[in-house]
Amino acid sequence: MTEANTPHSPEPSPWRIHRRLYDWVLHWAETPYGALALFLLSFAESSFFPIPPDVLLIALVMGARRRWFRFALICTAGSVVGGLAGYGIGAGLMETVGQPIISFYHAEDHWTRVAELYQQYDFWIVFIAAFTPIPYKVFTIASGAFEMNLLGFALVSSVGRGARFFLVAGLLYLFGRPMKRFIDRYFDWLALAVGILLIGGFVAIKFLAPD
Repeated sequence: MTEANTPHSPEPSPWRIHRRLYDWVLHWAETPYGALALFLLSFAESSFFPIPPDVLLIALVMGARRRWFRFALICTAGSVVGGLAGYGIGAGLMETVGQPIISFYHAEDHWTRVAELYQQYDFWIVFIAAFTPIPYKVFTIASGAFEMNLLGFALVSSVGRGARFFLVAGLLYLFGRPMKRFIDRYFDWLALAVGILLIGGFVAIKFLAPD
């Protein structure tokens, strides 16, 4: 019996599906549409898509290091516009679109905690989510659902996303392939460490600053 005729072939695992998405994203770096794909990926990742745009950004910068600033700017612009779309989902389409996205990422149990974080840190929590591996899409949707000031949200998103993507692209421009290997291996931990330091700074200011 051939493999194609096997009656009970195993279903593809979530890891394999995720890996196929990852490879699909990477292949755009080898096409003339890499910059457009980077914008669209950055847009989608800010509201629903699971693969971070850093993957394609790294590949594009390594293929044309002198264009690092342009690629970082495209990535930031797409992500900020996508964040505004996520905000719109939270503000007007929470039940029909936002909730299914939250459910897809199994974030229902964290929704109450997200609300608490907004009450405590307001714009700062959006900045942390924009810069670190925290799922940014959850916070863009939450920003609309919790009626965060739209202009403030856009500004904080621009700073956080810009800091992340320009840092990655700039390091690749300066240090090349050794930095690519380092970022590939440790990016999540580096970003998380920066986020922890920022939160620690906010806490210190809160308790040490005089009334």
